[in-house]
Amino acid sequence: MKLPMITKLVAAALLVPGLAWAQSQGISKDQITLGSIQDLSGPLAGFGKQLRMGMQLRVDEINEQGGINGRKINLKFEDSGYDPKRAVLAAQKLVNQDKIFAMVGHIGTAQNVATFPVLFDKNVISFFPVTAAREMYEPHNRLKYSFAATYYDQVRLGAPKLYKEKGAKKACAIYQDDEFGLEVLRGAEAGLKSIGVDLAEKTSFKRAATDFSSQVARMKSAGCDFVVLGTIIRETIGTIGESRKTGFNPTFLGSSAAYTDLIHKLGGKPMDGLYAMMTVQNPYLDEASQPIRFWANKYKTKFNDDPTVFSVYGYSVIDAFIQAAQKAGPNLTTDSFIKSMDSITIPSDIFGGAPQTFTATKRLGSDTSRMSQIQDGKWKVVSEYLK
Repeated sequence: MKLPMITKLVAAALLVPGLAWAQSQGISKDQITLGSIQDLSGPLAGFGKQLRMGMQLRVDEINEQGGINGRKINLKFEDSGYDPKRAVLAAQKLVNQDKIFAMVGHIGTAQNVATFPVLFDKNVISFFPVTAAREMYEPHNRLKYSFAATYYDQVRLGAPKLYKEKGAKKACAIYQDDEFGLEVLRGAEAGLKSIGVDLAEKTSFKRAATDFSSQVARMKSAGCDFVVLGTIIRETIGTIGESRKTGFNPTFLGSSAAYTDLIHKLGGKPMDGLYAMMTVQNPYLDEASQPIRFWANKYKTKFNDDPTVFSVYGYSVIDAFIQAAQKAGPNLTTDSFIKSMDSITIPSDIFGGAPQTFTATKRLGSDTSRMSQIQDGKWKVVSEYLK
């Protein structure tokens, strides 16, 4: 009795156009469900808020235009509080209850790594996590796609270039005593070694440290005129502020972790002169570039908040997803999306990000970055992309 009913169901299914979408969770006839885990209540809540708004702006734009091949994006957010354990719980909800197709723009290295087993067990793509760690594309996994040049490569390329330009004589490094800080340190050592320079002083600090007087004293005593910063926000401001107070004024170079408007907004005039590696331009409301200025004011109007570089990251993550999903065509599945990504070139946008290319064996879109400097309280791009 059951066989005829099964036969009828199969026959009916074969007549349904685009049946392939049923093979991947998160894809329905008129919707694509995506998930994103942000820090909305922890130490990086400011960044998480900006990422969420940037992502939502692009989602609203595409949905107002009718969606992707007739499907609108349903983007669901969860809060990790920047805690890997909470990130796992958030991922379990998004993957198992909300049935997301892909995790997009998830912030944090440890947070992403902790959630990978949850995603990959259900064939869910990790798309453009917001962290410059190598774990986002290594070891290779067909479900991993990363857009951020690593901290290691940023500093490996930037440090020797700036050291030579400044005619520096002695280099130091101060770094956070964790995997992030060590990646910056390793990049500095490798880059400077390529021009025959060793670090004269290496000094570290524990995460959440607030006093950097002993570290600054050590670097000053070593006579360094060039300092690589394995620091984020508070530590960057604290190190430079302490240095200025003591008359220690070397050239400071940070990674993209220090490339945020919060540095000059919170640190004030002493932050002028800081260099940092970066990709996309900070979207100031009075930016000279008309397209960036237009976008920044559109963002401001929608959210009543000034956009930041993290707003741009969020917007660009969704924009890249849209480009790949559109190319995959109406029969969107995990496999068709991967096939699309593995042959796509995502061009540079109005914010100046480097073009991104992927293949079946290349899961980092671009390993290049460029340099900005804080001049009169604003980030100014001061180099082309370094290779």
